[in-house]
Amino acid sequence: MPPKDLALGLGVVAIWALNIIVIKLGVAELPPLLLTTLRFALVALLLVPFHPVSPHRLPFLALLSLTFGTLHFAMLFIGLGQAEAGTGAILVQMGTPFATLLAVLFLKERLGPRRLAGLLLSFGGVVVLAGGPTLPAPLPTALLLTSALGWAISQLLIKRGPDVAPMALAGWVALFAIPQVALGSWWFEQDQLSALTEAGWLAWGAVFYTAVMSSILAYGIWYGLLRRHPVNRVVPMVLLVPVLAVILGVLLLDDALGPHKLIGGGLVVAGIALIVLRLGSGRVTVRTSS
Repeated sequence: MPPKDLALGLGVVAIWALNIIVIKLGVAELPPLLLTTLRFALVALLLVPFHPVSPHRLPFLALLSLTFGTLHFAMLFIGLGQAEAGTGAILVQMGTPFATLLAVLFLKERLGPRRLAGLLLSFGGVVVLAGGPTLPAPLPTALLLTSALGWAISQLLIKRGPDVAPMALAGWVALFAIPQVALGSWWFEQDQLSALTEAGWLAWGAVFYTAVMSSILAYGIWYGLLRRHPVNRVVPMVLLVPVLAVILGVLLLDDALGPHKLIGGGLVVAGIALIVLRLGSGRVTVRTSS
């Protein structure tokens, strides 16, 4: 890979890792579902007018908004509000093992010894994390793993669904997800109006960053790299996201860095490496959680 494209790929990794920190800062000032609603609204506003889709693709995009928009993103924002950034980033990476299991169960893909070893390492890493002090309470842990499952289900839907350009998919999924997460915010959260009026630059910066930097800019660069290079040269860079997120959590948020997080996180990343490096096509392995 030319140095310019390698730098672009590493820049995307940095954007996605910092996105975890930004979400943590954002949900400290805005309720998580309200922040998610604002993020979707900005993504839809910036993308939908410029990326029309044919009407027969709308039902598929509406279905994807349930799994990718609400199940993945909403659970991610809520879970990160109650978990350390690094630990949350590691747990969300379980989307790749989940996607592998779902592909074996529903798409009849062959597992093979390498991918089986990757699954065992990944789930073993979560078990190690569970024995340490940084794993969040059961509810946020379940929410983050549900977010990872939502990402995995979405990847299988994308693999089997109609072909939709990445930016069109991001915009229309965001548009369909707005009423879902807005209703959730209205039902489960309180004082949204006062939160909006009192929100500072960190909260509004989080809305901008998660929508423009992480979702639009980073994915635009990422899919450009996938078009220019073999998938197995691009996708492994995603393995650096949780590593960098852990480092940023320690440096910027004073997260703890103990042996359970190091060993457990290392096992998760190693397991995902075995899975990702084994796959030859990118649509199930491309990371889309940030």
